[in-house]
Amino acid sequence: MNDYVLSVLLGIVEGLTEFLPVSSTAHLRLSEALLHIDLASGYWKMYSIVIQLGAILTLPIYFRQRFVKLWSTFPSGERHDRTWLTHPLSLVMLAFVVTSIPSLLLIKVIGKHLESPYVIGSSLLIGGIIMWIVDELNSTSETAGLGATGTRINTWHMEDMSMGQAIWIGVCQIFSAVFPGTSRSMSTIAGGQLAGMSRASALEFSFFLSFPTMVAATGYTLLKSLLGRGENPVGVSQINPHGWVVLAIGFVVSFIVAYGSVAWFMAWVRRRGFAPFAVYRIILGSAVLYWASRLGG
Repeated sequence: MNDYVLSVLLGIVEGLTEFLPVSSTAHLRLSEALLHIDLASGYWKMYSIVIQLGAILTLPIYFRQRFVKLWSTFPSGERHDRTWLTHPLSLVMLAFVVTSIPSLLLIKVIGKHLESPYVIGSSLLIGGIIMWIVDELNSTSETAGLGATGTRINTWHMEDMSMGQAIWIGVCQIFSAVFPGTSRSMSTIAGGQLAGMSRASALEFSFFLSFPTMVAATGYTLLKSLLGRGENPVGVSQINPHGWVVLAIGFVVSFIVAYGSVAWFMAWVRRRGFAPFAVYRIILGSAVLYWASRLGG
């Protein structure tokens, strides 16, 4: 297949799945396997990082007004009931720290699991079941809405989050770092719902938390690759003009598709919830496990 067409396809896959709770890592690994890309190639490993950066750029642009408003109200908040420890931006960074330290310590385990179809398939399947159960537990409360009594939801807006909720979501996100296929957004959304957050507030916090998490993870890996360090590195001098064009195409396509995906996902979740994504994960996870068992004989 032509490298330019291949880059467009992979950019679409990354853009569609990065912020949906279906695991972009799993979809990229499966796409690379189906399209017969050499996973041992340092260039294609770096390519997957570059197109993730394209998706990341979506967040500060799409949420620019929200970012500005939160920053302008720091540290007291819109209702002047927050502190520099409990402001939403502080809680995002708190959850990021809770996730990043254990993930950094477990980086060798992460690398070992990254390309295992059994791990990816199991994570998709188990995560889908958990997500479906959690969303169903909260569905009655979501229907009742804000102001209803006796519901499981006590946090309808990100501005009302507690430190405990942020720490818990950070802990949940560790699983997505260690087990590819779990999905960072699934972990944060389901974790937030279990902690009493509404779909909308859990989703918004997931988007905000994903920005420092993805920048740190992809930036660190990309820097190592470009400096010629780590496993199968690619130095800048090793990339020819054709390679740079392929990277640029994937980056731009990933950004455009991810922007549309975020806008659509925000509107969908408020109306219909996460159940369809859970069903998709269960079906895909089962298919991956079946495929892996056939490959293993």
